[in-house]
Amino acid sequence: MSTALIVANQTLPSPALADAINERIRRGVTRFYVVVPATPIPHGLTWDEDATRQDARDRLNQFLAHLRDRGVTADGEVGDRDPVAAVRDAIRGREIDEVVLSTLPPGISRWLGQDVPSKLRHNVSVPVDVVYEAAPAVAGG
Repeated sequence: MSTALIVANQTLPSPALADAINERIRRGVTRFYVVVPATPIPHGLTWDEDATRQDARDRLNQFLAHLRDRGVTADGEVGDRDPVAAVRDAIRGREIDEVVLSTLPPGISRWLGQDVPSKLRHNVSVPVDVVYEAAPAVAGG
């Protein structure tokens, strides 16, 4: 039985992540563990940690329900705001075959600006696949 760990925040409902999950299900992945780092989503100059964690929990619960509806085993947690620390915490005591990092596109993604993919590859002993949400369409372009 193969298990993929998904780490995502704003991109949980993205088509790119859905495609990546579909591919894994076709390959025989039957278990998913989802980590949503409690990374603040900018809504002005300040952020509220409790609201950020609740928003992350809401996204996680909706996503887990969607995965379970697909017939796979799914569980997860809201993790540390640092995605690398969140993954390290999540894999402790779990057998994970792969990490799927879902992020916003280059130029927008703070995780890419912080080089999270490379940091993950240096902190876990399983393959790390990065899935990029498509860049938003430019009006008039």
